[in-house]
Amino acid sequence: MRVIAGSRKGHSLKAVPGKNTRPTTDKIKEALFSIIGPYFDGERVLDLFAGSGGLGIEALSRGAKSAVFIDQAGAAIKTVNENIRATHFETEAQIFRNEAKKALKLLHKNEHQFDLVFLDPPYKKQQIEQLMTELAELELLSSGAVVVCEHDKEAEIASDMSGYKQIKQAVYGITVLSIYQYGV
Repeated sequence: MRVIAGSRKGHSLKAVPGKNTRPTTDKIKEALFSIIGPYFDGERVLDLFAGSGGLGIEALSRGAKSAVFIDQAGAAIKTVNENIRATHFETEAQIFRNEAKKALKLLHKNEHQFDLVFLDPPYKKQQIEQLMTELAELELLSSGAVVVCEHDKEAEIASDMSGYKQIKQAVYGITVLSIYQYGV
């Protein structure tokens, strides 16, 4: 794994040890950022289910102002911290160990708002539609925010959800990227 483009292009990223995480491949990451490119401009980023932090770090490398990384697993948080230090994004990153829904409530309490959100939950625990509903209800999304959902192709996700417009859906083997824009 590596940073594909931007100010940290070529930096290697560590993967979370073990077999409990499924890092986004460089090929999918490159495709994802080419899709969201027209919508991407100096955003505040939320990388929920961060794993190694690869998606949030890629966004920072491409010019995002700040990123919040959240994961429940201690090994993932350790890896995100190592990757943030290796890419020198310590001042732009906030890293929290927490369960996703609890984290969203805390982010709301602290009045966070995001322009770009990565939702990449474990394939066995897909709750993407519920999480998208909570993001909207807790007012964590700016108008026009982009939400990128990475999921198993077996997971059924509505293309039409209240407040969201699906921009694109792309299939890469067993992985699907469903990309939405909020409040447009």
